[in-house]
Amino acid sequence: MSASAPLVGIDAIRAAAAILDGVAARTPLVGFGRPEDRVLLKAESLQPIGAFKIRGAYNALAGLDPDDRAGGVITYSSGNHAQGVARAALLFGVPAVIVMPSDSPAVKRARVAADGAEIVVVGTASEERRVVAERIAAERGLAIIPPYDDDRVIAGQGTCGLEIAEAVPDLAAVLVPIGGGGLASGVAAAVKALQPRARVVGVEPELAADARESLALGRVVAWPAELVSRTIADGTRTQSLGPRTFAHLSALMDDVVTVTEEEIAAAVRLAAEESRLVVEPSGALTVAAARFHRRALGAADGPIVAVVSGGNVDPDAYLRYLAAPIPA
Repeated sequence: MSASAPLVGIDAIRAAAAILDGVAARTPLVGFGRPEDRVLLKAESLQPIGAFKIRGAYNALAGLDPDDRAGGVITYSSGNHAQGVARAALLFGVPAVIVMPSDSPAVKRARVAADGAEIVVVGTASEERRVVAERIAAERGLAIIPPYDDDRVIAGQGTCGLEIAEAVPDLAAVLVPIGGGGLASGVAAAVKALQPRARVVGVEPELAADARESLALGRVVAWPAELVSRTIADGTRTQSLGPRTFAHLSALMDDVVTVTEEEIAAAVRLAAEESRLVVEPSGALTVAAARFHRRALGAADGPIVAVVSGGNVDPDAYLRYLAAPIPA
């Protein structure tokens, strides 16, 4: 679909919510910090696969022609979308092939394998795994489920924003992590449709801030794999937005805030200590923004919801994050 096509609308998101009923959890809003701060964490870490990606993956598989779906699916992902497609394929009873980078967390690879998907390991560049997936899809006749630049995926992820907008009628702002932009696009589409005065603020690591640069320049900018691979937030190591996600974020995103590696690690710890949530670094981006960059959010009085995108973190790394210093 071209970048100039109409954006995903609320009707498509509501349709996705009906499809996801009984598959994706309607995750809770958990308090964070002082009550007067009115910060709530949207705990997508409590999804069946530990991340929001089940929403878009299942909706995309449901949108396939039944014959195409029966032939099997393939995707390329650093981890959480891989788990989403593997689980969705398992639920539909179809085979799945997942192209994953060599630096994806072991816990994510193990869970993909546990759902019966075939794993193909490639290098760290997101472009490389896309090319390999497209080649395998052509060779085997598999349907590609893109990780983010797909309207079915965006609509599925948008159900997270739908739940937020319905649950918080006086919403001031939503903080959402940005990797490839599928979650941010869907959440922004839902929130702006239902609560247009609420601000939608994306959050990226300083070490992988390609979306902020792209939106500032008005065109998609790709960062080299060796740069984005520096961040501990592995879910945001995507090298660039796609045409569709860039179109959505350009139209709907109010701002992008960046956070440091030290702030991300501290946010993992703070989510555990203050909200009793296990959060992976990518999911902790918004927690870091809420705690360390409150003034930059520009939110009016009212609740701020930070989307915690996932909780799939290697245990050894998690122990290190729990001991991370808290920046002043």
